[in-house]
Amino acid sequence: MRKIIGAAALVSLMLSPLLTAQASTPAEDREAFREYFKKNMPSDDLADYKNGIYAFNKDARAQWEEIEEFPPYEIQLDEGEELWDKKFANGKSFESCLGKLDTIRAKYPHFDEKNDTIVTLEGSINKCLTENGEKPLKWKKGKMASLSGYIARAANGQKIKVEVKGDKALAWYNKGKNFFYAKRGQLNLSCADCHVYNASKWIRGDNLGPALGHPTHFPVFRSKWGELGTLHRRYGGCNKQVRAKPFKAQSDEYKALEYFQAVMSDGLEINGPGARK
Repeated sequence: MRKIIGAAALVSLMLSPLLTAQASTPAEDREAFREYFKKNMPSDDLADYKNGIYAFNKDARAQWEEIEEFPPYEIQLDEGEELWDKKFANGKSFESCLGKLDTIRAKYPHFDEKNDTIVTLEGSINKCLTENGEKPLKWKKGKMASLSGYIARAANGQKIKVEVKGDKALAWYNKGKNFFYAKRGQLNLSCADCHVYNASKWIRGDNLGPALGHPTHFPVFRSKWGELGTLHRRYGGCNKQVRAKPFKAQSDEYKALEYFQAVMSDGLEINGPGARK
């Protein structure tokens, strides 16, 4: 762990343009972000980053492809389909709120000007339920992950498209950017320390995945979890791993972080859900 911290500190000094919190536009940030990965985790195709570390570790990729032939999350996708097709007590359905199945995932996350907030897919799912007199789902796993996974699967091949328009949207973007680069926890690590500066390096028995492309494959089935989990569940787990108190799923902090990460991955293909360690 000391080696990782030392490497992160050294590279941080070398990458001051990447870390300038407020002085650059989202487009400039994205260009610098991608140029860093192209230099340090080179790929002939930008689309490779949607597969995380499996685009760069051949042995891990072979194992992953075998797992994806018979995905361990298929049962949950079946559950997600049942939830999608089920009518509410008032006769309406998720389609009534969210639209056609294959048009949904690519809309998220996005900035809601009227309410000055970031809207996530999971947030819209629960809003749909409560506005139709139904009980909301728990945020991080179970039925929520099954349904969002089913919706994500229908959008595979579509591209993330996130715009930052206006001062309020920019404020949310910068909130997420600051969270991504801020040190936290007893280990004094940021998201960037692991998933930018040390991406692809070994930590115990695993390679650290690149932040570029992170949002594309969620929700994910993690072997550690034995089930699908949402992006905000993973954020909470990361905070715990650096010995920081996690924020609640769908908190402003995690919504802003999701927004920032989506902007960095703008234009990459959606390929969720996926299997990960």
